Amino acid sequence: MHRELFGVFGDSETFERFRSSDEFDAVLDGPTATVGIRDSDLGTPGWSARYTGDDGYCVVWGEAYAPGDVSNVARWLFDRYETEGLDALSALNGSYLIVLDRETSDGAVVVTDPVRSRECYYTDDSGPRVFGTDPAAVGKTIAEPTLHRDGILEFLHLGVTLGEKTTVEELRRLPIDSRLARASIDRLDRFRYRPEEFDYVAELADRLERALRKRASLPGRKGVLLSAGYDSRIILSQLDVERGYTVGAPTAQEVRGAKRLAAQYGAGHTAFPPDERYLLPDESKVRYSHGIKESLHIHHAGYTASMNVDVMYHGLLCDTFFRGHFTAQDTVDVAGKRVPLGRLDPDPDPIETLLDKFGYSREASLELADRLPYDVDPEAFVRDAIADEFESRRWRADRVQNALTCCGIANQPSVPFHNHLADHFLTSFLATDRELIDWHLRTPPEHRTTDTFLRACESIDGDILRYRPPDRPHDTVLLNEIEGFVRRKTPFLSSFEPPWPNRETLFDRHDFDRRLLADAEHVHDLPARHKLRLIDLQRWAGRCLQTRERSLPWLQPPQLPKA
Repeated sequence: MHRELFGVFGDSETFERFRSSDEFDAVLDGPTATVGIRDSDLGTPGWSARYTGDDGYCVVWGEAYAPGDVSNVARWLFDRYETEGLDALSALNGSYLIVLDRETSDGAVVVTDPVRSRECYYTDDSGPRVFGTDPAAVGKTIAEPTLHRDGILEFLHLGVTLGEKTTVEELRRLPIDSRLARASIDRLDRFRYRPEEFDYVAELADRLERALRKRASLPGRKGVLLSAGYDSRIILSQLDVERGYTVGAPTAQEVRGAKRLAAQYGAGHTAFPPDERYLLPDESKVRYSHGIKESLHIHHAGYTASMNVDVMYHGLLCDTFFRGHFTAQDTVDVAGKRVPLGRLDPDPDPIETLLDKFGYSREASLELADRLPYDVDPEAFVRDAIADEFESRRWRADRVQNALTCCGIANQPSVPFHNHLADHFLTSFLATDRELIDWHLRTPPEHRTTDTFLRACESIDGDILRYRPPDRPHDTVLLNEIEGFVRRKTPFLSSFEPPWPNRETLFDRHDFDRRLLADAEHVHDLPARHKLRLIDLQRWAGRCLQTRERSLPWLQPPQLPKA
């Protein structure tokens, strides 16, 4: 990877047992931990920073801002931590990972941002605790790595490994909103729902404006991954973006809509045709899945070389934080299809809701289970896994609807989208702004809606809905669903197109069964999405476990009855 943080609870000699300091732009040796950081933009305002004092050091890796006119966020945090301790973190803003080690504290600590938008992996297998941002690099310090059955099955059936697990038994993740120390893991209280009454629209508008102004300071030519939907257009409307990028055929509704938005705000636009680069799970894509989430979500990966900008913006997770993506909606049955009514379900079933939000397919999982060397009922397995994960997050929420969203944020499947961008560009993550997270935690779920978000956006830019998303021509969810149904059922009326290219068509068109799964004919009948998960896991584990890819068991046809 272009950017990496790797550390060990120990001195520089201990560090060199696992990695050469020559691999990093800077190596900092403190009283209890040594950390290396590789980042060509180290020291750029709003980005990775380091500071070394007489009694220790601080590293901030990723996107980070401190209050006021602060030139070095790492020094600001180092000084403030001396008097405030962990309370100093409450004012830090961005998508980051922190390593802080000073003699006056209780030892080195590693801290994620409140929503764990930047993962930290660790293992104790090698003796001293080793940690880092690249799970494959941390995993290679494990002497005899063991496949984690539950982690593998969650990934294959749900597209995401839940909680703190990975696909390797000895490799773990730092939990959401927590800190890692030499011999402990402590949960923090920054991400906890405390709803109250205030002017939700006005506050969201004010905070969006401040968050965007702050992120305008990143230097260089600016681009945005642009859809025809709602979330990226607020970025385009407020920042001096030179070019928007969209994956899709020139005639696709999504591309035509994005092109109109770019023209509206004076930006250029580039559409990338959905050729084999869109799906191909190669080294440029799979490594950013971290072995726990689908590389499918990294839609843009194959086209990165053609993106001639220094800074890249995106609207990832705006639907989750501002528009209630993971809340359970009340629905009505219309011709066999569940249509949302635009209000919350008064008595949601957490397991059913999360299965739906994660895109679980019972039929596909049954097919997959028949091809795996594990005697596991997939339906019972995923239900138990989600129930356990939901309960583990329940203490952070005041009600079931907020607990659903907390669980979704802690296990967001699409974060590899940001992982990849942040390794290639200065990449801002708008949804992780501290003030916007605070708005999310204080706003009741019935007010975290598309209507609230759009009213806030319109108060910032009254012309932001000049061009509506092609599949959402109306103001209400129900009317959009009804029109979509009518279009599907009426001859000579064109249907709304999905925003992303058809993966089944592309998988067949580029002969990926033969090219990628030639030795696994027994899985060729699976849906393309599940085959892509198999390939992701095969290739990522091959990197981490340093074993021959084709020897991994889930790609072998069962030879004997399942034990």
